[in-house]
Amino acid sequence: MEKPIQFKRGLQLKNRVVMAPMTTKMSFFDGVVTSDELAYYALRSGEVGAVITAAANVQSDGKGWEGELGVYDDRFLPGLAKLAASIKRNGTKAILQIFHAGRMTDSKILRGVRPISPSEVKADREDAELPREITSDEVVALIDSYKQATIRAIKAGFDGVELHGANTYLIQQFFSPHSNRRNDQWGGSLEKRYRFIEELVNQVTEVVDSSNVSNFIVGYRFSPEEYEEPGIKFSDTLYLVDQLAGKGLDYLHISLNDYNKVSIQKGYQEKSMLGYVHDTIGGRTPLIGVGDVRGGDDAVNVLKDAELVAVGRALLIDPHWTNKVLDGKENLISKEISQYDREELLIGSGVWGFLENKMPNRLN
Repeated sequence: MEKPIQFKRGLQLKNRVVMAPMTTKMSFFDGVVTSDELAYYALRSGEVGAVITAAANVQSDGKGWEGELGVYDDRFLPGLAKLAASIKRNGTKAILQIFHAGRMTDSKILRGVRPISPSEVKADREDAELPREITSDEVVALIDSYKQATIRAIKAGFDGVELHGANTYLIQQFFSPHSNRRNDQWGGSLEKRYRFIEELVNQVTEVVDSSNVSNFIVGYRFSPEEYEEPGIKFSDTLYLVDQLAGKGLDYLHISLNDYNKVSIQKGYQEKSMLGYVHDTIGGRTPLIGVGDVRGGDDAVNVLKDAELVAVGRALLIDPHWTNKVLDGKENLISKEISQYDREELLIGSGVWGFLENKMPNRLN
């Protein structure tokens, strides 16, 4: 864990631990960074190799929830610069996660605007709204929005961006046969459903490589499978991973709630999905593993099938988790949290709600 790692674009992390991206709902209603948000990230920086922020939306119609960070306009630059600076303490690197919610939002959050998606198909969840199918011209504009967001991340002083292609948001919606039922160049076969991702990765990495910035990285996060029918199968994801591992990305980042999780697809149940993905990558690009990492043993186990380990909830409870693990003082790690700890740990209502949903047995 303590061994540094260097990415293909030159950026080096001082260790193999990164703070996982987690929803905070701490920004102002208009997407501007708050002082509480800056303090929250600063508290958890300085020990980990990098911090990946909560999702920042690349278009005004991409907002997924209230209190979400914005990166779709230059007016966000001053706040984003403060956010990057708050993270970059003691050598910790700052990575801005960029995304668009697609159909995983509603017209109330969008102030009357109808959500968009690759096809006019509702998400398989309660109270989901019927989205509007995005046009081909809008697809091109959407890719450009990710490029512009990347440029703003560079200007704000971040060390990289992570394309949020996981958790059923818009990038994943293009790859999913549930949400993408198009019959044009952006949908249909598996290869055509991958095309949006390929174009997005190509153009974002080209923006970075054609700029004057050095040591700025581009990562991609993905979810391994969907439960919807039709939905993304694990075999589809291995195709995606194989394609992306050969692109100009600096890392891939799997989204899991348990690093030992096994696929629901027959034929892929002899080992964890993390293991299959790591084997498919075959050393072509680093993989970030994640999923209920609570102690050093968990981190070591993840690093058997990954080059980096992302830690989420454990860092919310104990911001000094990293040093305690690296110094061999795990007995000092705080493992539970109460309402009385919230002020000291700078945990707002959005983060507390996240903790309640993910780990109710560790709250008191």
